[in-house]
Amino acid sequence: MERHAALPPLRGRVQAGAPLAPVTWFRVGGPAEWLVRPADLDDLLLLLRDLPESVPLTVIGAASNLIVRDGGVRGAVLRLAGRAFGGIERDGEGIVAGAAALDATVAEHAAAAALGGLEFLCGIPGTIGGAVAMNAGAYGVEVKDVLDWAEVATPSGLLRLSAAEFGFAYRAAALPPRGVVVRARFRAVPGDAAAIAARMAEIRAARESTQPVRARTGGSTFKNPPGHKAWALVDAAGCRGLTRGGAQVSELHTNFLLNTGGASASDIEGLGEEVRARVKAQSGVDLEWEIKRVGEVAR
Repeated sequence: MERHAALPPLRGRVQAGAPLAPVTWFRVGGPAEWLVRPADLDDLLLLLRDLPESVPLTVIGAASNLIVRDGGVRGAVLRLAGRAFGGIERDGEGIVAGAAALDATVAEHAAAAALGGLEFLCGIPGTIGGAVAMNAGAYGVEVKDVLDWAEVATPSGLLRLSAAEFGFAYRAAALPPRGVVVRARFRAVPGDAAAIAARMAEIRAARESTQPVRARTGGSTFKNPPGHKAWALVDAAGCRGLTRGGAQVSELHTNFLLNTGGASASDIEGLGEEVRARVKAQSGVDLEWEIKRVGEVAR
């Protein structure tokens, strides 16, 4: 297997020039210089310990809230996957889940065990690692409200951090330098399985009716500014249905950008910046990106 001289000898998969567009929800973007999928926790810890600081490290999960720019991503792009990082198990009145587990799957496991309080996760299109790293939330609940602890792999070893140690804020968490979430425990409340399932059905129905869930999209584009709803500001600025190249502001929910088929990452990010400029001009509010943008602009 081909190796970059700067990468330690891993047992997992290392792929040079790996296309990233197929793994992102927007289906856009250039390749990873090196896409790294560690075999297990020990492999990940070796990578973090021995990867030179001069080699950039980018961590991606489900890539559901991500724009990979058209020029690709330099250095190592890390993606946790498989049974080593995707396990889910009941732990007393809680759930322990690996970083690669899908949020919705964790919600389903909790519901099957008649554990309530994690229903909101079924409305978040991503993985547990990403949910912890950005304090994901939906329908009035955030990760910080239910997280007991999370384990974070770092260059110096594995840490178990309490929720308080993450310094959670709105869509933000303070991870150690080059820290990678690998596992988390969520508190839950024993409840009625039928009622929990009904609440999840409500959340799914609400998403289906108000968000473009079957489109090539990236989730909420902008954070809600204090005292405002991002979608309302975008709408008031006349941006509903606005297009640039193959990118479009969703007609259904104006805080979602769409790839209508032939968009480039530049189209999508450029449209987002145009929306930000129009909102600033119309309302004076600076919208902040919630979607993460990584990589190089194509030259």
